[in-house]
Amino acid sequence: MQRKANTPGRSGPAVLSAVALALGLGIGLTGCSAGADPQTEAVDSKAGPAAPAAPPGRYRTLFEPCGAIPQATLKDLLPGAAELPEAERDRAYRGTSAATFDTDRRVGCSWKADAPDTAHRLTLDIERVVSYDPVVSDDDRAQEVYGRKQAAAGIAPPPSTAPANPSAPSGTPGTTGTSGTTGGVPATPTAPTGPASHAASASGGAASPPAGGRPAHAPQAGTGPTGAATPPPGGAAATGLEPRVLEGLGEVAFLDDTLVTTGPSGAKRLVSVVFRTSNVIVTVEYEEQTGTSAEAPDSKELQEKARNLARLLADRLEE
Repeated sequence: MQRKANTPGRSGPAVLSAVALALGLGIGLTGCSAGADPQTEAVDSKAGPAAPAAPPGRYRTLFEPCGAIPQATLKDLLPGAAELPEAERDRAYRGTSAATFDTDRRVGCSWKADAPDTAHRLTLDIERVVSYDPVVSDDDRAQEVYGRKQAAAGIAPPPSTAPANPSAPSGTPGTTGTSGTTGGVPATPTAPTGPASHAASASGGAASPPAGGRPAHAPQAGTGPTGAATPPPGGAAATGLEPRVLEGLGEVAFLDDTLVTTGPSGAKRLVSVVFRTSNVIVTVEYEEQTGTSAEAPDSKELQEKARNLARLLADRLEE
């Protein structure tokens, strides 16, 4: 019998069935692997987008402080240096750098010049604040540090100009409740004004006598809880030279002024100007001490010189 020849390209029914079965299994497997778990989709949809990181501060480095003040300015701030021998005069104008572990985070410099009747001291402290919390910006952290300095000086911040909502219950967003928060964010601490404010503890405890003979503030006019002006303690009239918040210097600034007696006829006055620009806080301390003069160092003159120097440093930060 003649054998039937196989025709190329033709397959039997069994082969076609096997191919179809394999294709079906492949499609099924592909569909199972590509399909998404409904529970996983539901969880992912509830997670929401990640919170954006807080922006960094404007400054990454700090300038060298001892060389930041022109010599002409130093001559005005340290009048006693002109009477010193040349070598000592040069050292007085050169200043002494503050010890620091990281010059990109904190720097400082100090100058002094002693004369027979008066002595002057000048100190700069410049701090770059960095927040290690990803949701708190460097600027916000710097404002917290600045706020603590202002509270320690006993200088109340200016009253808020935001309109109050008398119908809202205490503790709700947009109002100030018994917890001292506004809109869920802790309010800036406000230290009491007056002589006891210098010695108030950082934790808000009771005041204690000033350490090291640190003096009390000069009589100061402040603001009461409602924002209305209150008379300075002791019934003394305000002179405009009291410790106070400053305008037009950095983003926020304040001035402190203290006076102590140093003997039967001597006195020492220390004027401090502190300001913040972005994440940098600058502190200028200018001191004059008299030995035999019956008059205390002039507050107006020292304040003017300290403020002028602070403006010069603020301009340096803008370069």
